[in-house]
Amino acid sequence: MLSIRAFGALAQDADEEVENPSTSPALAVKVSTSFPSSEIFGIKLVNGHPTQALLSFTNEEPEPVSVVFIGGSLWTSAFTGQGPQIVRNLTTTRYNVEIPAGQSDSISYSFATDLHPQDLKLNLAAVITDSEGSPYTLQAFNETVSIVEPDTSIFDPQIVFLYIFLGALFGGTCYFIYSTWISTLFPQKRRGGKGGERAKKSSGQSKKVDPADQVSVVGADGPAVTTGAKAYDESWIPAHHINKPQAQRVKSSGRPKSRGKQPE
Repeated sequence: MLSIRAFGALAQDADEEVENPSTSPALAVKVSTSFPSSEIFGIKLVNGHPTQALLSFTNEEPEPVSVVFIGGSLWTSAFTGQGPQIVRNLTTTRYNVEIPAGQSDSISYSFATDLHPQDLKLNLAAVITDSEGSPYTLQAFNETVSIVEPDTSIFDPQIVFLYIFLGALFGGTCYFIYSTWISTLFPQKRRGGKGGERAKKSSGQSKKVDPADQVSVVGADGPAVTTGAKAYDESWIPAHHINKPQAQRVKSSGRPKSRGKQPE
């Protein structure tokens, strides 16, 4: 129970010392910080992506030391008439890594940001204890960094869905404009063709007729064959051409009538 309370008190003291590293006494330990994934033109902290900082420690003390905590914070630049203002405290990570006397070691510290794009001061500090357990705070980094947004890709699911939605909206708008205003400017095509075309279509769809139902007709132009089924469409023929009056035949006797009496 006492060890848990002591750990909580040490962690609280470490957080306070990380925020104010200048209050710690000197210790013969050197520390430097590098960013393996940083760019040539400056350190950029990408929102939503973890940033890796590599802290290198060199122990020049005659006794071993231990790296207990590493943390940091983001500050604004100094304004006219007032000092810098703290923007965000970064995550404080516990390590408890022992560094023997005269030896060096590197520790990786990762943190993430979610801020508006801007330039801020990044302050990183480490809490180190000596062989007697006394805590010391060493400033590891204190320079200006840039907060940036992640690069967008055309294969991002949100971007792809946005493209599909905008394309569907644009296509629907174009179809509405065409069907409402543009299509009325062009004459519409008739569905049915001319009489000859309709007759061809009807003759092509007529049923086959049994040869026994065919009747031969002899006319002035020669013999012809007709069927019981009609091979033409009567809807386009005038009625007075279809209903023709039939001539009545007069019966005659076998003997021809004499025109007059012959003399004896």
